[in-house]
Amino acid sequence: MNSNQANLKNQLNQGSDKGDMSEWKEYFLGDIGFFNNGVNKDKNSFGHGFPFVNLLDIFDKDRIENIPKGLVAVSSDELSRYDLKEGDILFVRSSVKLDGVGKACAVMRDLKNTIYSGFVIRFRQTNPNIEKMFASYYLNSHEIRCQIIAKASQSANTNVNQESLKTIKIKLPSLTEQRKIAHILSTCDAVIEKTQAAIAKYKAIKQGLLQDLFTRGVKSDASASLSTKSEKGEWMEKEIWKLRPRYEDAPELYKESKLGWIPMEWDEMSLEDSTDYVDYRGKTPPKSDFGVFLITAKNIRFGYIDYEISKEYIRADLFEIAMSRGKVKLGDVLFTTEAPLGNVAQINREDVALAQRVIKYRAFDNLLDNNYLALCLMSDGFQRQLFSEATGTTVLGIKGSRLHKLKIAIPSLDEQRFIVKRLIAIDTKLQTEQSYLQKMQMVKKGLMEDLLSGKKSLNLDLQDERINQDSKTILQSGNLVNQDADNYPVNPKIE
Repeated sequence: MNSNQANLKNQLNQGSDKGDMSEWKEYFLGDIGFFNNGVNKDKNSFGHGFPFVNLLDIFDKDRIENIPKGLVAVSSDELSRYDLKEGDILFVRSSVKLDGVGKACAVMRDLKNTIYSGFVIRFRQTNPNIEKMFASYYLNSHEIRCQIIAKASQSANTNVNQESLKTIKIKLPSLTEQRKIAHILSTCDAVIEKTQAAIAKYKAIKQGLLQDLFTRGVKSDASASLSTKSEKGEWMEKEIWKLRPRYEDAPELYKESKLGWIPMEWDEMSLEDSTDYVDYRGKTPPKSDFGVFLITAKNIRFGYIDYEISKEYIRADLFEIAMSRGKVKLGDVLFTTEAPLGNVAQINREDVALAQRVIKYRAFDNLLDNNYLALCLMSDGFQRQLFSEATGTTVLGIKGSRLHKLKIAIPSLDEQRFIVKRLIAIDTKLQTEQSYLQKMQMVKKGLMEDLLSGKKSLNLDLQDERINQDSKTILQSGNLVNQDADNYPVNPKIE
């Protein structure tokens, strides 16, 4: 956990761990407000008229702030009767799935001349007992969701009605504490959203780099160099590598191949001419409850081995027989030939056996880098070539004899290593942000369990200034992530 996450936890530590609920008041929802079903109209009324909130507007949201795009024709009386004001809570009345019924969405501001669908129930408070942002978290908490689902009825759809919602039991702290709780949770959400945005940007950058690096490659720039200090503190000159111009801009730098236009310096070779390979098709040894881990096609994902999705083993005394065609080494490239077709991963532990529908490739020394080979097999160009050769109706697959003849583009070893270096750099950033995202999601989950249940109360004497400062620190962290993704060079120079 980093310091920003710790700041969130520290806010809790200022309070009590004893779960003192004495200051939380209990109500039934029906005691503090009233419910109304939305408007029902025939199909000819839609597509013109006034904005309306339907199921799709609230299914994946906890809050609604903007006027929706859908339109429906209604009378002035209906416009008044089904209006939406700041602080209203909308509940999903009818859902195909059980986990969708009763989903709550808080209205964050007055939505002028906007109504809501008949598949939605509006809750409006008679007195301000629930702060709107707090409501968006609390009414979707595990405890409340369990109550609502228990009261739902199931037929073709799953439904909940006003009478059931009126009997939902709630426990509320003071409005001041509600606002502080909402502030902390919304700060978590802001960081999570910014991190998700950065991850999306890094993925887009990586996709662009994959396309460029495996069609244009990188070339040493003889006119430029970089002075850097070694670990010993000595100055040294480093080469600068950059993307070649595109074929459209410099066709003289490229040649035609079965893979399309590739740089003049590159070779085009088949897998069988550039790698040692072992096809583990055929009968897999008998499975066991323990022993040597068996990597099956299920474990091989696109770029990594998932040891959790499927756990199969063979007996240790059968390992030598099972791997008689060739044991694995670190860095070997695994390829799935069907169900699924075309997944690629590298060996990161040697105490494993391989099952059928898996082929192991090992690059020839002094010709091909295993890391480059793995990335090359995942590139769009190779995957297109692969699927054009695949056969099958229900399940696509490819015979080893055809797979091994597929072509790959091979730059010099130095260029291969620089390509790998560039892609590993972006992967490292992706993994860092994905790890940070998981941690923040876990922090938020823990905070929701503690704060929304009253298990840990906030010290209300804690200065708002302190909370705001902690929030700013966390949000600044999220902003830096996004700025880094924005500034990541699309046309890279590689040192």
